[in-house]
Amino acid sequence: VNVMAGCIITTYPTIFLRLAAMRVSLLLFNVFLTLYRLFLSFLAVKFETCQQIEEVSFESSDPKFSVRPDGSLYAEQHVTNLTEPIQFMVTARDSAGKYIWETTVKLALAGHLLSPPVNQGEIKLITFPRQHQRGSSNGLRRQKRDWVIPPINVPENSRGPFPQVLVRIRSDQDKEIEIRYSITGAGADQPPNDVYIIDPVTGKMSVTKPLDREERASYHLRAHAVDINGNQMEPPIDLYIYVIDMNDNRPEFKNQVYNGSVAEMSKPGTSVMQVTAFDADDSTTANGLVHYRILSQTPHIPIPNMFTINGATGEISTIATGIDREKVSQYTIIVQATDMEGSLNFGLSNTATALISITDINDNPPELDSKTFQGEVPENAVGVVVANLTVRDKDQPHTPNWNAVYRITGGDAMGHFAIRTDEVTNDGKVIVVKPVDYERNDAFTLMVVVSNQAHLASGIPSSPSSSAAVSIKVLDVNEAPVFPSNPKIIRFEEGVPADTTLATFAALDPDRFIQQTIRYSKLSDPANWLKINRTNGRITTTAVLDRESPYMKKNVYEATFLAVDNGSPPATGTGTVQIYLIDVNDNVPVLVPQEALVCERSRHGYPVNITASDLDSEPNAGPYVFELPSYPSSARRNWTISRLNGNYAQLKLRIPYLEAGMYRVPILVSDSGNPPLSNTSVLKVKVCPCDENGDCTVLGAVTVAGLGTGAIITILICIIILLSMVLFFVVWVKRREKERQTKPLLIDPEDDVRDNILKYDEEGGGEEDQDYDLSQLQQPESLDHIMSKPAGVRRVDERPVILESQYPVRPTVPHPGDIGEFIIDGLRAADNDPTAPPYDSLLVFDYEGSGSTAGSVSSLDSSSSGEQDYDYLNDWGPRFKKLADLYGGGGED
Repeated sequence: VNVMAGCIITTYPTIFLRLAAMRVSLLLFNVFLTLYRLFLSFLAVKFETCQQIEEVSFESSDPKFSVRPDGSLYAEQHVTNLTEPIQFMVTARDSAGKYIWETTVKLALAGHLLSPPVNQGEIKLITFPRQHQRGSSNGLRRQKRDWVIPPINVPENSRGPFPQVLVRIRSDQDKEIEIRYSITGAGADQPPNDVYIIDPVTGKMSVTKPLDREERASYHLRAHAVDINGNQMEPPIDLYIYVIDMNDNRPEFKNQVYNGSVAEMSKPGTSVMQVTAFDADDSTTANGLVHYRILSQTPHIPIPNMFTINGATGEISTIATGIDREKVSQYTIIVQATDMEGSLNFGLSNTATALISITDINDNPPELDSKTFQGEVPENAVGVVVANLTVRDKDQPHTPNWNAVYRITGGDAMGHFAIRTDEVTNDGKVIVVKPVDYERNDAFTLMVVVSNQAHLASGIPSSPSSSAAVSIKVLDVNEAPVFPSNPKIIRFEEGVPADTTLATFAALDPDRFIQQTIRYSKLSDPANWLKINRTNGRITTTAVLDRESPYMKKNVYEATFLAVDNGSPPATGTGTVQIYLIDVNDNVPVLVPQEALVCERSRHGYPVNITASDLDSEPNAGPYVFELPSYPSSARRNWTISRLNGNYAQLKLRIPYLEAGMYRVPILVSDSGNPPLSNTSVLKVKVCPCDENGDCTVLGAVTVAGLGTGAIITILICIIILLSMVLFFVVWVKRREKERQTKPLLIDPEDDVRDNILKYDEEGGGEEDQDYDLSQLQQPESLDHIMSKPAGVRRVDERPVILESQYPVRPTVPHPGDIGEFIIDGLRAADNDPTAPPYDSLLVFDYEGSGSTAGSVSSLDSSSSGEQDYDYLNDWGPRFKKLADLYGGGGED
C-alpha cells in the first residue's frame, strides 16, 4: 500500500495459482498455462481515494503481462516456467499526468509454496527501499518505491545443513560507507532466541535449526542497517517468514474407544454416533484434511457391512437392515482416520474403536412353555402357590420388553386365584387368594394369558400374547366344625337364676361326605356364669346373671366355646355367645356427695347441691326424689331440700343460725323404677363460721375438725420445745468449736503430716505400718546400752555419756492435741543443754541400739580444700552455738 497525494492503491503483493492437486508436475502446469495463456486474468488492481479521479491508466514493466483499464491483470504471452516467482512493477497514472503510483506484483504457483533448497550460489537479495523524488518545470512529481519485500517461505523439518542461508539483506549505500546489518524480533533477539541469525557484514540471514510449524507458523523480524558508529543508515524493513507445513502429524482421535447405540430393526440411514479426529498439520492444506473409513466390523452378522461412515464428518450410520439384538447385542467397528484427504499412499493414519450397542425393542412376544399346566391345592388354604407358569422371552431381561404380565381370563368367577410375576425368572406363580371348598368345587380350570409390559413393536407379525390352560385339583382336608351363627346373641333379663337354659349352641361339620362326632367345651367365661353340654351344645347358667357386674361390657356378657370333631387330625371350631342382659330395678340409689360444708349463718355461704347415683340404667334410675325423713325431727327443723331438676336438689339451712360442728343429715332418695326403690343416705355436713365472702375461716375449720383448745395449746408447746432443742444444739456446737480453737497446733491442720511418721529402723514396714508410737519422740529412759560400749572411737551421731539436762517426759500415749506443746518444750530444753550434739539433728529420735551394724559416717570429711569462713554460724542462734565455737573460733584454735 502506497499513500501519495491522499490516494491509496491496493494490490495483493503475491498471487498464487492453486491447482486441483499439489503434486501436479510442472509439465501439467505448463499445459494448463498454454490453454489459458492469453487474456488470463490474475488479479484486479483497485483504488481507494479521497479525490475524484476520472481516468487512471496502467502499464506493466513486464511485457508478458498487461493491465486492463478496470485494473485486471492478464497474461499476454506464453508463460512456460513458474518454478521461481515472477515479480514485476505496475505503474498507474491519472489522466492529467499529475500523479503517478507504483506497486510490485509477484506471481507464484499454488501448491509449490515450499521454497526450493537454498542454493548457496543463488541467494535471494533483499534491498532496503529507496525513495526517489523527481520534478519538472510544470511541477509534476513521481513517487517511486523499490521492490516490495516478499515473504520468506521456509519448510519445516528441514535436515540442514545449519545454519542455512535464507536471504541476503543489502543497502545501496554499502559502496560508499561500511554497513553493519542486524535483525530483531521473536526468533532473533527475543524468545525463541537465535532461531535466525544474520552476518553483520555480508547481510546473509540464516536459520539455525529445523522449524516446526505446529510450534510456530510464522515469524516477523525487522532488518536494520547502521554504520560502524551505530547510526541508522536505512529505515528498518519488515521480514515475514512463513513456515511451510509438512505432513508430519498423524490424525489423533479424541477418544480411543467410542460408545454408541442404535435400536434393533433400525432403517438404513439411521445415525448411530460420530467419531472425531484432529490433525495438528495445516487444516487449509491436504496435510490437515482428515478422511474417515471403516476398516472392519465384528461380527459379520448378518453382513460384513452393516454400517457406513461419512468420510468428512465421521458420522456413523446404518446402511443395511437386519439389526437384531437377539442375534448380535454389540458391534465392534475399527475406524481409520487418514490425512492428505484420505490418500493411503501419502497420508498418515490412525485408528479408533467404536462400540455400537444394539438397544432392545419389544419384537419378541412372551411364549408359555406349555399349553397346559397342572396344580393342586388343599381346601381352605390361602397364599399357597398352586402352579408355576414358565415363559420364554428373547428380549432383554428385566426391561418392560421382557417383563411378563399374566391375566386370568376364565375359569375363576369367584376370584379364588391370582397370578404374580416372579421378578427374577419372569415366571407366573398361581396363588390362592380366597379359600376354596372341596365340598363345593373339587377342581378348577383356569384360562391364562401372558403379555409384556411394553406394547409389541409395529410390524411384528407375531401375536402380542400367549395363552394356556391351568388345571387345579382341590384336595379334601378335615375342616373344623362351624357354628352357623357366630357370634350368637341371646337376650335375657338380669337376675336369671342358676341352672337356667339359655340356648343351644350347636356346630355343623363342613365335611358332608364324612360322618364325624362333635364335642363341645368352654374356652372363655370371665364370670364363670355358664356351662355347655358336651354332646348337644346346650348352654345353661351356673350363677345369677347380674347386669351391674364388672364383667359386663355395655350390657353384654361374652363367652367363647369350642367344637371339636373326631377327625384325623381333630379339627376345632370356635364360637362366641353374647348375652344381652335387660336391666331390672334391683339397685337402690345412693346420695352424692357424702360430705358437704355449710356456713353457720344462712345468710352467708351457699346451699349444697346433691344428686344420686344408681347402678341401674334408664328408666330404673333418674329422675330422683329427694326428701328429709320425719325422724329425727331435727332434720326437718334445721334443714330444707328444694328440687332443681330431675337429678339434682339443694340442701340448705332452714333456721338463721346453726352452731358450728359436724352434723349427720339423713336424706331419703327414690329412683324412677317400677316399682321404685328408696334408700336413706346420711350426708355429713360441716357447719363452720364463714367470712363475708361465704368462705369457712381457719379457726372454724379447725373447730369443725374436732380439735379443742387444749389440743391446740399442746401442739404449740411441742413446737416450742422442738425449736429450743435445735437452738441448744447449735450453741453447743459453736462452743465446742471455740474450745478447739483456743489451743492451735504448731502447724496448720491441712499441713499436718503426723499420719506419715514412719519407723525407719524396721525393715519393710513402710507406709503400711500405721500404728505409730509417739513415745519414740522422747529420750530413752535407760542408757545402759551406751554405758557398756567399749572405749574407742565413738560415733559422732551418738549421744555423749554425761549428765545432761532433763528433757520433758510425756505420757506413753499423749493426746494428739498436745504434740505442739511437747515439741516446743523439747526445743527449749535442747537449746539450753550444753551436751547437745553438734550435728544437724537436735535429738536422736530413733536410736538403733549398741549392736547396730550400720557404719559410722563420722569419718567422712569435706572434700573442699582451703580455708573457709564459718563466722556465719554465729547468726544461726543458740542451737548452733556449739558448732560456731568449734569452727568459727579463730585461726589459733
